[in-house]
Formats: sequence, C-alpha cells, structure tokens
Amino acid sequence: MPLDTQPSAAEGAARRPEPREIPLRGMRGMIATRMRESLQSTAQLTHHAGAELGAVQALREHCRDAGLTPPSVQDVLLRLVVQTLPDFPALNATLEDNRITEHSGVHLGLAIPLPDDLLLAPALFDAQAIELGALPGARRDLVEQARAGKLSVRELTGATFTVSNLGRSRVHHFTPILNVPQVAILGIGGTEARVVPDDAGGFRAAEMIGLSLTFDAELDEQG
Repeated sequence: MPLDTQPSAAEGAARRPEPREIPLRGMRGMIATRMRESLQSTAQLTHHAGAELGAVQALREHCRDAGLTPPSVQDVLLRLVVQTLPDFPALNATLEDNRITEHSGVHLGLAIPLPDDLLLAPALFDAQAIELGALPGARRDLVEQARAGKLSVRELTGATFTVSNLGRSRVHHFTPILNVPQVAILGIGGTEARVVPDDAGGFRAAEMIGLSLTFDAELDEQG
C-alpha cells in the first residue's frame, strides 16, 4: 500500500524537470569517438588479478624511517610498471597501418580526470629514466598541465602504455578501454583486506590491490 507521503504519479510527473540534452562535441565528442573506435577496431580482453601491498608499504615505511617523504602507493606502482614493461615489449607497443611497433622507451600514459567527466591520458615521456623520487613531481606537473589545458598534441597522443587509477574508489577491478593505437592498458583498483595463506600453513591478513590488464587479444594470438 503506498504511503500518503508519496506524491501521486500525476504530481510526480508535473514536478519532474525536462530532460537535459548534452551535445557530444569538442573534447567530449573527440573522446567519445576514440573510445567507440577503440572498441570497434580491437578485440579487447581484460585479465583481473590482485597484488599484495606488503612490500610497497614496507618501502614507504623505510622512507619515513630515513626521514624521506614516502612515495604514494600509486607512484610506487607506476615505477614498478615502468620497470616491468621492458620484460614484456609486446605490451609497450602501438599498432598502426597493420604494423606493430615495440617501443624502446616507456612513454607512460596517465589517465587524468577533468571537469565535465572528461578523461585524458597524456604521456610522461621516457618514464623509465624518471627515478622514484622524481616521479611524484613529474606526475603532478602533467596533471597541472592537463587541468590548465596546456598539453601539446604530442603529449596527448604519444603514450605507448597507459595506466588508469581508481585506487581511491571502492572498485577493485574494472575494464579499462584501450587508448588506440596502444595495445595494452593497466587499471589499478582499490584496496581491500583479505585472508591469505602464510608460510607456516596457516592464514594471515593482507592488504590487496586490484589490477586489470586490458590488451588486444588479436595480437596475443598472432604472437
């Protein structure tokens, strides 16, 4: 039985605002077009996994004990990604004109949310040469340029591998969409406490972070 406090259907319809129409143009339209082209032109597959953060937190605590500013979890993970990619050159690659280019330098794309639900992924060029201590500053500079609208076309299109971070949300895994012509993108999700086996045959609590790697499955088949 409906409550008396609920408006009738007619009253609700009378109070309902008119639908809001948002034209897909400018930067929003370009992003929408690129995402649609990405899904239509590639066979995207996502693998989900979890990683324990014990060693990352130990590194941050070591920095504190040494009187240094501890790097964020995000910056440690970015550094680990950059150090790992040379062992998997097929992921640090682009596909254009039916030709795969495996890049020697890691031009790391960082997904940056902007007002009006815009999302850009400019490149942090030669990220393999940026040490962990300098990475937070380099990342902040790139974010500030993106928010100020000062990114060049080269920065907007020059990444060879992208990382999208939802670490501050409750989302542990998601499906990042390829930023073509790149062939792979890593999504970093939120953290959660889990019970995992220990070395003594028992169990212990661990802080886990979700990781989601999307890649072009057609290239995987060819390789």
